Amino acid sequence: MTCPILILAAGQSSRMRGRDKLLEPVDGVPQLRRLAIECLSQSDAVFVALPRPDHPRASVLQDLNVTIQSVPDAAEGMSGTLRGAVRQLPKCDRFMLVLGDLVEVDRTAIAAVMKAVTPGTDVIWRGATQDGKPGHPIVFDASLRPEFDKLAGDGGAETLVNPLRHRTVLVPLPSGIARLDLDTPEEWTDWRSRTGR
Repeated sequence: MTCPILILAAGQSSRMRGRDKLLEPVDGVPQLRRLAIECLSQSDAVFVALPRPDHPRASVLQDLNVTIQSVPDAAEGMSGTLRGAVRQLPKCDRFMLVLGDLVEVDRTAIAAVMKAVTPGTDVIWRGATQDGKPGHPIVFDASLRPEFDKLAGDGGAETLVNPLRHRTVLVPLPSGIARLDLDTPEEWTDWRSRTGR
């Protein structure tokens, strides 16, 4: 098995005022489906964390070779999603996390972070902006899996990764794609006007 990739797609899109940002079209394809296809180009083990298996987001993945994970604790926030989803991953040496709403992360970015992984003292490899701000995707060494069970609140994995900065490799990605998420209809409109996508 290649490095498993876990797409975190269990959020509520609460700032989209009734729209679902993961179903917004990007290049004519729902964002979540687009990202899943990009991930499948780099791994034969792609997992998608959803609040429940019959969530509307599952409909855009039905014909793709991905495994949908049901994560009831997603209502708690990112930490609940991470606890439930990482726990369901198969045994592996390392795994990658990708936020479902990163609209410009593609197979090239995913491959760049995976290529940076080398055995040694480092345990985290993550995409970053050109000026060194950490972002996504992130690869975690499997030795860190037990730490995910300790996460609480909506801080996500930052409480895990911050103390490990000295064992983290940052991989610069083009522009700001490692941190570019779109949370409101206005942000989507602005992004589309700038990119034509």
